[in-house]
Amino acid sequence: MRAAVYHGRHSVATGEWPAPEIGAGELLLRLRGCGLCGSDVAKILVDHPAPAVFGHEVVGEVAQVGAGVERFAAGDRVVVAHHVPCFACHYCRRGSPSMCRAFKGSNLDPGGLAELIRVPAPNVAYATFKVPAHVSDEAASFVEPLGCCLRALGRARVEPGDTAVVVGLGSIGCLFMQLLRRAGARVVGTDGLAERVDLAQRLGGEAFGPGEAVARWVDEQSDGRGADLVVLTAGGATVLPSAAALVRDGGMIHYFAGGAGAELPLPLETLYHRELTLTATYSSSPTDLAEAHALVTAGAVVVEPLITHRLPLSEVARGVGLMLRREALKVFVVPDGV
Repeated sequence: MRAAVYHGRHSVATGEWPAPEIGAGELLLRLRGCGLCGSDVAKILVDHPAPAVFGHEVVGEVAQVGAGVERFAAGDRVVVAHHVPCFACHYCRRGSPSMCRAFKGSNLDPGGLAELIRVPAPNVAYATFKVPAHVSDEAASFVEPLGCCLRALGRARVEPGDTAVVVGLGSIGCLFMQLLRRAGARVVGTDGLAERVDLAQRLGGEAFGPGEAVARWVDEQSDGRGADLVVLTAGGATVLPSAAALVRDGGMIHYFAGGAGAELPLPLETLYHRELTLTATYSSSPTDLAEAHALVTAGAVVVEPLITHRLPLSEVARGVGLMLRREALKVFVVPDGV
């Protein structure tokens, strides 16, 4: 079969890959589409065990059903996530399923950027959902990233009436804007690209470019206290000082962006004297995925306008370049010839 194969740092190209075979409790999917995630791009840019196939925002059609699978049949359209916890270990019992060893060891085979994908039995049981006819492939692909955002907001303890700031208005930032409004928060977003600010506004949110407008908005909405929550989806550790300047005493900064090798440029004294809380989340859980699936199915979160490019599998490298140059908000990869 054909797949987008990572060959080493900065190198990904479409080539041949062995087609997977399934066992009991598993599914074989024929790819319909896969969102290109920023974490996929990050892996491509560094030294990672090669060769490999990335991709995890997967929508597919069931091509083959393993023995014992009853919930799905050949021809079903499904969305599937790549990680599943054990539900029983120390991490799972304490609300950290994404730190579970089974979670970290689970994955799709070989990855979502391939024509055929094997879904392991735990993923079939807990992280695979049928896609209703009225939901597009593109919309369904947002179940996994939306689940990650839901888990983040659960940990951030958002309450109705809170004032929140979202830094970075890529696809994830736009999801956070909508979820925060659904939670009853007053929210503003900010980004250095005017077209992303415009999109957030068209999706019904308050948004500004970087500068004093955001700070003024926060002051007005919070009676001068500062934001209860600042969510960082972009900018890495360098934006922590500006986030600290926006958040109220006793408030929270939630970090939702990778930043390999970055040091935190925020004095511990600032955290201590102002009682700031710095939190982070990585990935989602089956519960979050189920909630995300329900929201997407109900049309409660607008997602399709977030996809700016639809590319064939053979052009994944081009999609990576578009994302690196911030020319794409979200790239949706489909099989060649579709």
